[in-house]
Amino acid sequence: MSGRFIVIEGVEGAGKTTQVARLTRWMGERGIAHLSGREPGGTKLGERIRDILLSGADGAVPDRTELLLMLAARTVFVEQIVRPALERGLVVISDRYDLSTLAYQAFGRGLDLAEVRRLNAFATGGLRADLSCVLDVDVDEGLARGAAAGRSPDRIEATGRAFLARVRDAYLRLAENDDAVVIVDGRGSPADVQNRIVQILVDRFPETFGASAG
Repeated sequence: MSGRFIVIEGVEGAGKTTQVARLTRWMGERGIAHLSGREPGGTKLGERIRDILLSGADGAVPDRTELLLMLAARTVFVEQIVRPALERGLVVISDRYDLSTLAYQAFGRGLDLAEVRRLNAFATGGLRADLSCVLDVDVDEGLARGAAAGRSPDRIEATGRAFLARVRDAYLRLAENDDAVVIVDGRGSPADVQNRIVQILVDRFPETFGASAG
């Protein structure tokens, strides 16, 4: 595969969706062939699973069921979207990927980390992101951003502050021993955060982004 797989991660309110949109525009302006997607979702089946996972309309979702639904959506996302795009040499930008599952379902929900890793490897066929940028903000700030935007908490967000604090801590811990994960200060204006991400991309992958940066 000759493309690059870039993932934007973080707790609720960190600005992931905003930064994916800004990076998509930035790459388009510079003629970098790319596509973007989100998890769970990105495909017809994935979006249907997303609705089940986040809406809460179907009642309680047990923790292991939540994990398996996430992985089911990821499998089709990888097979239908990510792998074909990478094989065509595109840059893929995703709003969440496997790091979310480790942070939310393993550390957040308390499921066995080794088992979650094993199941995720099966679901993805071993495909990892070239780089995962974790936008780090305080949990209270993230929740305040969501409230200011008038957005109602989804089923997972509604689990509560203690849960989200475990997730944030998990991201920080997961980044400690993984060179493909970088913590990005999520504070400041969207333009400030974008500049931080772009600089990381240029430094890490100058052959893909360096000549187009500026």
